[in-house]
Amino acid sequence: ADTLPPFGANLFEGGFRGTMADGLTPGYTIKPGDQVTLRAWGAVEIDRVLTVDAQGNVFIPSIGPLAVQGMNSGQLDGAVRQAIRGVYPDGVEVYTNLQGVQPVGVFVTGYVENPGRYAGTPSDSLLYFLDQAGGIDNALGSYRQILVVRDGRTVETVDLYAFLLRGEIARPQFRDGDTIVVQERGPAIAVVGDVHREYRYELSGALLTGAEIVNLARLKSGVSHVLVRGTRDDGPFANYFPLSAFNEQVVRSGDEVTFSADERSETIVVQLEGSYYGPSRFALPRNARLSELLDAVPVPEGMTAVESISLRRESVAAQQRQALEDSLRRLETTYLGAPTRTDEESRTRAREAELIQKFVERARGLEPSGRLVVAHNDVISDIRLQDGDVITIPEISDSILISGEIVVPQAVVYKPGVSARDYIEGAGGFTQRADDDYILVVRQNGAVMNAKDVSLRPGDEILVMPKVPSNNLQLVSSVSQILFQIAVATRVALDL
Repeated sequence: ADTLPPFGANLFEGGFRGTMADGLTPGYTIKPGDQVTLRAWGAVEIDRVLTVDAQGNVFIPSIGPLAVQGMNSGQLDGAVRQAIRGVYPDGVEVYTNLQGVQPVGVFVTGYVENPGRYAGTPSDSLLYFLDQAGGIDNALGSYRQILVVRDGRTVETVDLYAFLLRGEIARPQFRDGDTIVVQERGPAIAVVGDVHREYRYELSGALLTGAEIVNLARLKSGVSHVLVRGTRDDGPFANYFPLSAFNEQVVRSGDEVTFSADERSETIVVQLEGSYYGPSRFALPRNARLSELLDAVPVPEGMTAVESISLRRESVAAQQRQALEDSLRRLETTYLGAPTRTDEESRTRAREAELIQKFVERARGLEPSGRLVVAHNDVISDIRLQDGDVITIPEISDSILISGEIVVPQAVVYKPGVSARDYIEGAGGFTQRADDDYILVVRQNGAVMNAKDVSLRPGDEILVMPKVPSNNLQLVSSVSQILFQIAVATRVALDL
């Protein structure tokens, strides 16, 4: 929980420290040093910029001093007009404008990144000065107890949660010498799990209700349960609630709250790709089988290879990924760092190590497809579907794809009785890196087999595997096995 950022941690990233305001807001009150533009015409002519003196007065020519300190800009015009017309009651027009305000220096201290004195105007926001100081210390500073101190007295206490949640913030008018003090962080709770706001939340009191936490954290859809862990007077405790019961619960300082979607849906969603009519996604009962889906999906007659249906599944992809990683790790463990006895053996091992490292790096970058072979000898296994399954219904094909270590990878028209080697010769033959005894055939249904063991069918892919460039027979065998794993999982002949 201590590693979580506090709620509001992204608030001070420079967005408030831009150009400071001119200070002339409607609520601004005049103070010594401010400047007032005065124009009068008619019975008397005046065109002057008047400065508010230390006593809070402006001196109007031919009229005398006028106290303006504490007035706002709306009150200023009426007061000046009344003063001039007290001497020149008729035939005088008056215009006033608060031209500029005195800058102020405000001290920012407490739990901020860069304490110091920062320049601004009286009407700049508290956020402006905090941003100038680098923001609140995320480890120790409070976002709920920020004091504005003047002449030793606290004139405002600001809670930034009101701004973060509702856009509301106190707007004190700063004076030169004011101090902003960020207090130490108060009691807090941690909120994690299926929420949009994983943060450490500071309490304004000693506790929060579940409903308040739900409002703060913004739950993701599907959340059903809440785990609350913490410590009470009688020791550590943990409680697990349905979300509906959590709203009335009380959460205390130091607790960790974990939201989770922990109710199994009775509906799954599967997707179709390939040759079919209708929608591509179907919502089915959790125990639905493949035959139920296929019975409900119309396909173009004479154009669909239904007997070559296959399926991609996330859990299968994860298993393939883990199996490949285990094989690569065993390869590294076996051959990298093995002891050598002679210089020649050392040089050989160095070359092998370089080969292995490059091969492993490339292999780890591949993404298994998760394809599950469900069609065997034109019979489709009626397996139970899982949420997220993607069922591929291929079109009938008249071609053969030739890829891997051949000179010109290409697709050609299928010809009955032609062997894999004949197709390869027609595509320019093997490359120098090819292992001409290691040729695979990938069926439309995802099955992978040795070309020596099968007769080709329309839609097959001929995959020529690379030769492992080593005289170490054990290494050649290990890498070849992994190459086959990769071909099955990704339909890629990874070159060496």
